[in-house]
Amino acid sequence: MKKIVIPALAALIACPAVAGQYQQRNENNTDIWNPYMALRIGAGYTNLNYSLDEKKEMISDQEMHGRVALGLEMCDTARAEVEWSLFTKTKDTKDFNTFNDVEVETKLQTLLFNVYTNLGDYKMIRPFIGVGAGMAFAEVSGDIPTVGKHNQDQNRFSAMGTLGVTFDWNVFAVDMAFRYTYADVNSGLHNFGGDIGIRYMF
Repeated sequence: MKKIVIPALAALIACPAVAGQYQQRNENNTDIWNPYMALRIGAGYTNLNYSLDEKKEMISDQEMHGRVALGLEMCDTARAEVEWSLFTKTKDTKDFNTFNDVEVETKLQTLLFNVYTNLGDYKMIRPFIGVGAGMAFAEVSGDIPTVGKHNQDQNRFSAMGTLGVTFDWNVFAVDMAFRYTYADVNSGLHNFGGDIGIRYMF
């Protein structure tokens, strides 16, 4: 996690200098294509439908996540981005027929292409909706007492839906969003979470 946090903080500190150049270029609002970088952090709840010994159980746990995105805002009405997300490990213990106290752990990352559109013609406070699709990279392990640990690395389809609001100050914007993320892992992984992030305009 430190390998991710330190570069992210360095980028967060360096971006205002670039953002200042953006402000000078846009004093007359002549640019309609505005590239940006976004850093987001949040928390949520993950449900994994896990099957073992002909029985399916829901593995549930809280998580925290971080997101980094590079994107392009178009005419102050829509934006598109590529986003990488990293979720903390989730863990739960369930019983499966002949196996009791099975500890299931899940590690998840996603790489998504997202598109957003603003709702209404607002200048500073802008509600928005968004959808995304891409890949989920998951590692699921089940630790069965007296049997051992079983690991599965799965690269599967992932999708995301978002509802949020933006507070826009031209040079940078603050996004607050609720997100639902689905990953086609095992019998289905569902994440419900919220995050807050900063977008710096280049």
